[in-house]
Amino acid sequence: MSCKHYKNSPQKYYKIISFATFVGLLYACSTTKKVPDGEYLLTRNSFEFEDKKEFFDEELKDYVQQKPNKKQLLFMPLTLAFYNMANSKYDTILNEYMTYPREMRNQNLRDSLFIKYNMQSSVGKSLFFDRVLHNWGTPPVILDQTRSEKSTESIKKRLIYRGFWDADVKFKQNLDSASKKAAVNYFIKHNDPTYIKDYYYNIPDQGIKSIYSHLKEKTLIRSGQILDQTVLEKEVTRITDLMKDFGYYKFNSSNDEVYFIADSIKSKKQVPLTLEIHKDSLDRPYKVATFGNIDIAIVDEPSDFPKNTVKDSLRRVRFHKMNDKYKTSSLWRAVIVDSKQVYDQKKLDVTKRNFMAMNNFSIVKARDSLRRGGITSPNDSIVDVLYVLKPLPKYDLKVGTDVNYSQLLNLGISPSIDLTTRNVFRGAENISTSISGTFGSIRSTQDIDKRSTAYEISAQASLNFPRLLLPFNYYKFIPKRYTPTSSILLGASIQNNIGLGRLNFNTGLNYQANVNDQIYHKLTLFNTQISLTKNKDAYYSYFVNDERVKDDIFDSYFAYRPKIGTDYENNKLSIDDVSKLLLQDQEYRDNLDQKGTDLLTAFRGTLVNKDRQTQDVLISSMIYNFVYSEIGKKDYPNAFYFNGKVELAGNILSLFNKKDNDGGVVTSPQKTIFGIPYAQFIKFDIDARKYFKFNGNQTLVLRQFIGVGVPYGNSQDMPIIKSYFNGGSNDIRAWVAFGGLGPADSQVDERVRTYMTNNVKLTTNIEYRIPFNSMYEGALFTDIGNTWSLRDHNDGYNDEFKLNKFLGQVGIGSGFGLRINIAYITARIDLAYKIYDPNKAEGDRWRIKNIQPFKPTLNIAFGYPF
Repeated sequence: MSCKHYKNSPQKYYKIISFATFVGLLYACSTTKKVPDGEYLLTRNSFEFEDKKEFFDEELKDYVQQKPNKKQLLFMPLTLAFYNMANSKYDTILNEYMTYPREMRNQNLRDSLFIKYNMQSSVGKSLFFDRVLHNWGTPPVILDQTRSEKSTESIKKRLIYRGFWDADVKFKQNLDSASKKAAVNYFIKHNDPTYIKDYYYNIPDQGIKSIYSHLKEKTLIRSGQILDQTVLEKEVTRITDLMKDFGYYKFNSSNDEVYFIADSIKSKKQVPLTLEIHKDSLDRPYKVATFGNIDIAIVDEPSDFPKNTVKDSLRRVRFHKMNDKYKTSSLWRAVIVDSKQVYDQKKLDVTKRNFMAMNNFSIVKARDSLRRGGITSPNDSIVDVLYVLKPLPKYDLKVGTDVNYSQLLNLGISPSIDLTTRNVFRGAENISTSISGTFGSIRSTQDIDKRSTAYEISAQASLNFPRLLLPFNYYKFIPKRYTPTSSILLGASIQNNIGLGRLNFNTGLNYQANVNDQIYHKLTLFNTQISLTKNKDAYYSYFVNDERVKDDIFDSYFAYRPKIGTDYENNKLSIDDVSKLLLQDQEYRDNLDQKGTDLLTAFRGTLVNKDRQTQDVLISSMIYNFVYSEIGKKDYPNAFYFNGKVELAGNILSLFNKKDNDGGVVTSPQKTIFGIPYAQFIKFDIDARKYFKFNGNQTLVLRQFIGVGVPYGNSQDMPIIKSYFNGGSNDIRAWVAFGGLGPADSQVDERVRTYMTNNVKLTTNIEYRIPFNSMYEGALFTDIGNTWSLRDHNDGYNDEFKLNKFLGQVGIGSGFGLRINIAYITARIDLAYKIYDPNKAEGDRWRIKNIQPFKPTLNIAFGYPF
């Protein structure tokens, strides 16, 4: 930014400069405010490696016992600033105050502490502001030389653990008396590591030895490797899991049966390593365990088993029931374990998961144990299994009201009534019914500065089966361990969101299967949606911007063709009649100047919007959905998530008798079923996310969404309810939903582009999440993306996707946000700014110079965006 530019418009920047100056002063002056004289604020730990760096060196900082205050805003410790802003004379009181349970923290407690510390003049003060700052803040970390010495010892121990037995670690404290700040430098020299010279194993048990030898190529340990204890730990875990998979019940349960011995007598650089596996000091043999009795009890109370139950059995599983409310066959489907099979812990876990997935029972007891007298043979290798289940209530009624906010709906209220009826046909089938409504207001299409009433009322019913609804035995190719389920869905809704309103009906048959905790499959057959538009003739009454464009082009056309204008005024021609004549009049189009051509292009856009917004459509499709998710799994700290979906619509309907309708103004006639045009398309959606954890609980999230819809056959374009748009709290947050971004870098009048959708979408999101404490979390983000068309319709939109152009056609928005975690709900506020707007004129697309810090795009939502 040049000085000249600043002089011409200083009002745009003084607030930014003032804020930056305030933050700078806050950082420079307040960090040592509460550091006692003669003490030093620890500001930095640094590491200097005197020889080569190793791949694990980044973890050494975790072994430093004293760390500086965390920097929440990348460059400054915000929580330390909060702590220092609190009145220092209350620090002692507030420190003690926060040690009490939350329910005891009240004015009486504060007053008692005021009296205790001889501060009677403060009795009655709430200290609200100081308590907030104290609670959000963290006290300064004061340098402790003893802890620096212990950190050196801890780092050296870790290096030895990693195989560098001769490592050398020193430290030096750099003290600045004037600023009362200090930094600690750690000097690390790895020296030569210790290697595994030869690798042996001593396994007296022949069964264990045979398994290990047969799968030895999968071992994590090789001769010539560095003797790294972390690798040895992973190998112990691998062996333990391996032996359990082969039926060795409770193998290494005390964690002392598998260990390594390193012989360092002759050399500390080349060390022979031996794997030892022993059941006990007597080297008694291990036994492969098998499942014995499999007992499933259905009781009203735990004490009812076994005295009040009647025993039944099916395929080696024993059932104990008090009545016949549940069919034995439906309960058997959930049981993965089988008598006389080799023990497998995974089968126990899946059986438990299957019972929970039924949503019919609470598990009172889940027990697996050696048969009574398990110390002696043969009971020392027979595992009996017992599940005690308590049925959930027959009916579960929930009444709730949600308050929500979005750029489209503004502040809305969503009451709902949900009723679950369990075990409808005695096979653990559930019917879930719900009636819900959403009421609020949206931006008026007649006046964008005003809002009009909007609502949606819907009713849904779902019949859920804990099995696949197939006319044959499917267990050979979809085993019970996949927890297969089915559901039949039927629903209807009526909505009035943009004035015209819609009636929607939907139904479908869904099949689901969980391969494991990460992989999920869903196949939907006969997914049928009918969408009918109300008040079609009132389109221009609600979309006033489109009406203005229509009036402008009609005035131009009537001036050129006065007779058509007269017929229109005398109601001899309708709006659609005139629109068709205008588009077909090549002589008129050739007569237009550039301004008239732009107006014609905008008008054609309004006609596309009109045909699509007032479209009745029947969609019958098949959908396959694949999900792989590591989110929330402890073994995947840097989780990956993938959701892929394919939808194929219209092929079955094309087989039936049908006839053409009249089409729209700019759309060709279509084949119909029961007078409703049916859609034909194939659609692909890919949503991939990667989460990186570092610096404690800070998270970097990368997300890529790719969506492509290809209409064919009976469809020229994707149905509007299956198309893509930009903007909103979970998308490109610098634009509101239907806020004028896209398609591509089209220069069509923004009034027309507002409700344009398209059939290609690319969105990249980058978000850096910074926790302040357990309740509050900040975020910095950048969103990039847009929508395009797959092909050029020669309509002047210039929205076709091209590999050599699309990077210059994406919108870019950045901003920051706050997340508030209350119980199980995360409230989110995001403030976003447009950085690059491809729909502006060339030379004016970079919007950084136009940013108004106090006028961001506001997004309020619940839950993380991704």
